[in-house]
Amino acid sequence: MSSLTHHAWSRHASALLGNEHVELHPISEEDRGPLRKIAFDDRIWTYFVSRVEGDADFDQFFDSMLADQAVGKRAVYVIVDKSTGQVAGSSSYGNLSEADGRLEIGWSWLGVDFQGRGINRWAKYLLLQHAFDVLGTERVEFKTDVLNVRARAALRKIGAYEEGVMRSFNPMPDGRRRDAIYYSVLRAEWPSVEDRLRRVGRAVNPCA
Repeated sequence: MSSLTHHAWSRHASALLGNEHVELHPISEEDRGPLRKIAFDDRIWTYFVSRVEGDADFDQFFDSMLADQAVGKRAVYVIVDKSTGQVAGSSSYGNLSEADGRLEIGWSWLGVDFQGRGINRWAKYLLLQHAFDVLGTERVEFKTDVLNVRARAALRKIGAYEEGVMRSFNPMPDGRRRDAIYYSVLRAEWPSVEDRLRRVGRAVNPCA
């Protein structure tokens, strides 16, 4: 259990996280160029609530991450693939409710060259570990598009509990209304989820 005092999330949600596979660091202006290099592929944004189709879209997207980070709305992380030293994508803590011991991990994306290599799994491992072991979170939430079969399978694989569908949750850029499906991991479940993430990670990276 974390020893952090109440109202500490604003100071500790953002931190330097890492293991032998990935590094996560809080976003800064210096990340604009590296993230821009990997952002322009429609496949990344199929189930995202925004689209990045050109420089103006990207700058608006990046500026919103910086702004959310600055005011504490989100703790935005940049993911670095340690095997190449390259920026691979981003993920965030959001919907931070410290009084309730609850936060969400989401807003996650990777460049297509970094997908399917276990990077997202290790990033989630580090974010979950920091949430439960340092911040003292009681509940971590995830949500995704009900149509995003791949993301749903990945969440179930790590042991996240499928809670249900929020119908017509929000509009999408293509004009449809997204049904969002929620998943969660509770503090009591974290040891089992942690073990699953480690075992699956070793299967993806057998030399680790």
